[in-house]
Amino acid sequence: MNELKNLPSVDRLLSEAALHSLVAEHGRTVVTDAVRAELTFVRESVKAGAAPPANDAIAAAVGRRVAAHMRPRLQPVFNLTGTVLHTNLGRAVLPESVVEAVARAARAPCALEYDLETGGRGDRDDVVDGLLRELTGAEAATVVNNNAAAVFLLLNTLAQRKEVVVSRGELVEIGGAFRVPDIMRRAGAKLVEVGTTNRSHLRDFDEAVNAKTGLVMKVHTSNYAVQGFTAAVPEAELATLAHAHGVPFVVDLGSGTLVNLEQWGLPHEPTPRESIEAGADLVTFSGDKLLGGPQAGLLAGRRELIAKIKKNPLKRALRVGKLTLAALEATLALYRDPERLPQRLEALRLLTRSEAEIRAQAERLLPAWQAALAGWPLDAAIAPTLSQIGSGSLPVDRLPSVALVARPRGKRSGVLHKLEEALRRLPMPVIGHIADDALRLDLRCLNRAEEGAFASQLHFPPLEKGGLGGFKLAASDAIRQQIPLDPPFSKGEVE
Repeated sequence: MNELKNLPSVDRLLSEAALHSLVAEHGRTVVTDAVRAELTFVRESVKAGAAPPANDAIAAAVGRRVAAHMRPRLQPVFNLTGTVLHTNLGRAVLPESVVEAVARAARAPCALEYDLETGGRGDRDDVVDGLLRELTGAEAATVVNNNAAAVFLLLNTLAQRKEVVVSRGELVEIGGAFRVPDIMRRAGAKLVEVGTTNRSHLRDFDEAVNAKTGLVMKVHTSNYAVQGFTAAVPEAELATLAHAHGVPFVVDLGSGTLVNLEQWGLPHEPTPRESIEAGADLVTFSGDKLLGGPQAGLLAGRRELIAKIKKNPLKRALRVGKLTLAALEATLALYRDPERLPQRLEALRLLTRSEAEIRAQAERLLPAWQAALAGWPLDAAIAPTLSQIGSGSLPVDRLPSVALVARPRGKRSGVLHKLEEALRRLPMPVIGHIADDALRLDLRCLNRAEEGAFASQLHFPPLEKGGLGGFKLAASDAIRQQIPLDPPFSKGEVE
């Protein structure tokens, strides 16, 4: 076919002025691979009867292909799901002061394990040990990479080849199918369940503790709630019982906040200080949930127990680096000024936004939402909704909020899912949720400064009629360029 013979060579395309800047920015190897992939696509298209594109059109397509290929996998998104601490979207958003602390630690060497007073080797936990002692009332503290690791390390250190007594109603499963019994088994501890799913009594624990008991444990059921005919043993009573038998009492708080959230109208969540004051010898909790900081697992409690944990060889395998410690130190420092915490800690600011403020934002954005859906068989509106805290925190509590809503006109098969897909393919993806035959974009987590960027990108490709009365997104170049495709690639891979 003459059309195929007339297509430019790889070298000819690379000589196009439009590709010179791409080579300068991304390197010759990446651009060459993109040129080869695009030429493969063009050849297949021409064989199928398409007209051969001009060289400048091919070069433009190469540019889009390079942009898609080089786009970071860890891509920022608009979290409009209604879940503030969304595990799949990175949980807590860090405040600017914390981001700046991470940047400072990344740009230069820092005293991570160096004692500036003595000139000798230091302990990286010292970066946050003082703050954690101050904020929790503990004698000592240490940090690992997440709360599951904190629980694992605690059990492996203090209860290996020993029994751990836990209420049956507290054997939780956290995200990703990680279960407390599994962690105990891997840590080398033997689980001893007491009580029933809904009721446990002090006598149940007393009868279970024996010479083989390594510790008594309480797990905060942060990601579910048992309601109705229930009973649980208070921490103070469990601490007294454990100490009478000469074994430690530990509490896994899971989420873990350092302040009383009720002062800002939020439901109560137990704090490490409350557990320690009740007699807990050790408390574990997360850094990236209600605490509002980076992913980390924190252990706080008695000095001699923390010292044992830090001597465990696994501590080195689970330790955190300087960027996490920088973020954690800066986050904890905000708690020294609790009066201004709702303005300075981003997670708490989002949780305490008023419904009236969010409604005003929804009304400002409604015209852009309506215009974006003008070519779709959908009605655009705003409606009240309920946000949730997320990441297993206060699972039954909801926060009044307002959402941008899209509802199909009549029976429109799959149109909401196509809209959800189009939102995910925007330059900065928008993540909402579908429920009750409507797509909702809960605006609780949309900052005022982000409104313009959010609204300006609300342009969707038109819908084409699909089979069985359904719809599909038009195969426009705007959508095609969003799909990262590594060479070599054929026409079949695009469809």
